[in-house]
Amino acid sequence: MGRVKYATRNILFGYVSNIITLLLNAGLRYVFIMRLDETLLGINSTYTNILSVLSLAELGVGTAINFSLYAPVARHDKEKIKAYMQFYKKAYRMIAIVVAAVGLILVPFLKYIIKDPVGIDSNQDLINFYLIFLFNTVSSYFVAYKYSLPNAEQKNYIQSNVITITKIVTTVVQIIVILATSSFYGYLISASVIELAQKIFANIYLNYKYPFLKEQNVEKLSKEETADIKRKTGALVCHKVGDVARLQTDSIIISGFINVAMSGVVDNYNLVISSVSNFVNIIFNSVISSFGNLIATESKEKQYSMFCIYRFFASWIYGFSAVGFYILLTPLIQLWLGDKWMLPGTVTAAILLDYYFKGERVVLSNFKTAAGVFEQDKYLPLVQGAVNLIISIVLVRKIGLVGVYIGTIVSGLLANFIRPVIIYRVCFERKTAGYFIDAVKYIAVIMLAAVCCIICRNIFLKNITIISFLVMAVIISVVFNSIFLLFFCRTNEFKYLYGIFKEKVYSMTGKLRK
Repeated sequence: MGRVKYATRNILFGYVSNIITLLLNAGLRYVFIMRLDETLLGINSTYTNILSVLSLAELGVGTAINFSLYAPVARHDKEKIKAYMQFYKKAYRMIAIVVAAVGLILVPFLKYIIKDPVGIDSNQDLINFYLIFLFNTVSSYFVAYKYSLPNAEQKNYIQSNVITITKIVTTVVQIIVILATSSFYGYLISASVIELAQKIFANIYLNYKYPFLKEQNVEKLSKEETADIKRKTGALVCHKVGDVARLQTDSIIISGFINVAMSGVVDNYNLVISSVSNFVNIIFNSVISSFGNLIATESKEKQYSMFCIYRFFASWIYGFSAVGFYILLTPLIQLWLGDKWMLPGTVTAAILLDYYFKGERVVLSNFKTAAGVFEQDKYLPLVQGAVNLIISIVLVRKIGLVGVYIGTIVSGLLANFIRPVIIYRVCFERKTAGYFIDAVKYIAVIMLAAVCCIICRNIFLKNITIISFLVMAVIISVVFNSIFLLFFCRTNEFKYLYGIFKEKVYSMTGKLRK
């Protein structure tokens, strides 16, 4: 099966997974808010982010080994695959121990992180909630590493399908538990039990699919191969620490400097953005393994051509979704949960500005990962993390919630300027001027389309109803994409994407005729 077919299959299964997850998350969040309270929602969000911070103990081992697997998988070198997977297994068991230990050390400090936990009578409850989150995170390390092999084979859909089935069962059970008991303990424990069962099943299934992973006669990696993993991991340590400091601390800062309930309000917006953006990210994340294969087998010219197509499509899709979010996100929250859960327009704009630039960084990061370019910018994330923490903490005291996101935007933009230079020099041996010229073109057209969409909103969305919301969604889709295509329909990037689309349509039409 070719790279395009694997990517298409990964995208298709990913979309099915996310449609189901989106609907279930919306239902679960509504029931949660109706039966529980905003403090518990904030605690749920904050603890999720604390455990994301603890995940930096993984320190990039997984990413380094995933990259190392591309070549032996392409060569069908079973012995080398076994050696890497055995190394991966030992590393992840050690990581699980470290995460558990550090997680337990944090327990006495929870009362300082959770500000104004209205309605929580006992500090012991805060600790118990946290320990359930910690158990879920630690247990995941005992099976997560095994997904790296099907992912290296460009079969990401296997992981998507397992996660989707688990999410369906977990969410349905959680909704039933909340409606029956209105218990946050029940909500957490039910998910924990089901996810533990999923991990056991995934372990059994992957052992069945790859029986050679259970073989005892496993050769050790050479000193050079181990040194390569350690070198890449060393660089990724900086990436992980910096990314966590920049991406996973907003909720903790909000909880600690404003209040834990506000963390829950923000989490509603993040839930919608992440649920919808997951559809976007499926496309871009599904081709990482295909890029790994491309880089291992094709010329730099071919790699550069595919990168430009990848980047063009990302600017289009992230621009379209950012404009759509800006106009429709707050009305959606209003229709779904009520006026009480709305954020100020300036905060929404800041979140979405960061969302668009983050989309640009997804392209750069994914290509860097596929190419194994980890060391050249290893200190950049540390600088970003420090900038984010300093600006966010200073500004949240002075101007409130929007200050947190100004810090996130400023720190993120450092990578938007520096990483293209590194990728173009190391991967393509080219100058970066073309990248930044294209960036200005894309942003200018997106801003023009946004202005046109805002004018349409002022005309057609004066009264917020389900009908007017749906009409506005259609108008935004037509207006934005028409303007974007008007400017870029003659580019080589669009022609390539259109060719793939036309080929798929003809293929589907031919199958239907048969």
